[in-house]
Amino acid sequence: MARRPAKAGGSIARGGGVALGEAVFRSLCEALQAGSYRAGDRLREEEVAQRLKVSRTPVREALGRLAARGFVEPAGGRGLIVRNLDISEVLELYAMREIMEGAAARLAAEHASAPEVDALRDIEQAFVDVSETDAAETAKERARLNRAFHEAICRAARNRYLDNASRDLQDWIALLGPTTFTVTGRPSTSHGEHQGIIEAIAARDGDKAEQLARAHIREALRCRLKLLQKQ
Repeated sequence: MARRPAKAGGSIARGGGVALGEAVFRSLCEALQAGSYRAGDRLREEEVAQRLKVSRTPVREALGRLAARGFVEPAGGRGLIVRNLDISEVLELYAMREIMEGAAARLAAEHASAPEVDALRDIEQAFVDVSETDAAETAKERARLNRAFHEAICRAARNRYLDNASRDLQDWIALLGPTTFTVTGRPSTSHGEHQGIIEAIAARDGDKAEQLARAHIREALRCRLKLLQKQ
């Protein structure tokens, strides 16, 4: 029996001129990123509609968009299930992530303002300061701050197309399940890698920033493969 997500958000805010189908789609993407939906979870129109307090029509539209992007697939006539990526897809995903993160770091080294560099340092300090009283919550919070760190670099890159592509990539990464920060030693090594990237950006050294960012993603892949071997 497929797991049911414990939480996937409440009712949807309809303001800001966003069409309801778009709002439902965004809400489901955010639930994927937050880990509320995981690979193998079943999505049924009526359950999602009840959870988000909307009719089934915008839910059907949103689920159709998720299916078109390959995030979900049919579940034998009983709704849709969140896809589980195979190893070749994981390798392809990280190969593209390495290219994009490297490009973002290089461009950030060219364009980042002093306040943006300070913001990166603040995010990284928050990463270090995360309370370790609960292992699962600690890993989840570090994963959130890690996303914030990479999103900040992408914004500093001043390239809207790279920013949009990176957001799409994050949706795919959400399908991979547990964060790599559950791997022993990964938080400390990631912190050191982040610090190096920040200093390269601050020094306007695009070559070094790209090199360090790409190495950072290769190390993240190594940890991801460790997790997959345990499944």
